[in-house]
Amino acid sequence: MIIREWRGRARREKTEEYRHYFRRHVVPEFHRQPGFLGASLSMHAHGDVVEFLVLTQWLSMEAVRGFAGEEPEKAVVEPGAIALLMDYDRTVRHYDVLDIVSSG
Repeated sequence: MIIREWRGRARREKTEEYRHYFRRHVVPEFHRQPGFLGASLSMHAHGDVVEFLVLTQWLSMEAVRGFAGEEPEKAVVEPGAIALLMDYDRTVRHYDVLDIVSSG
């Protein structure tokens, strides 16, 4: 499994708007991609700015390329998301999952 990490920054007052955009537009696009396993949206607030962390899970790098194209390190950011953000990472990081631990 592959974890794909991306971050974007917005004004604090855009938090809920971005969260809803993520749910209504970004998540459905993920679900259309073969090999997509899941996603999380987290945030860290500092002052008037929030940083969003999006972690997506993919079956393989081949699945990531199916979503991101031949340059999988290049971020895929929809125009609607860009309009809500002050700044965002143009590249992403990929991690090979070595172990997963859950409670219970």
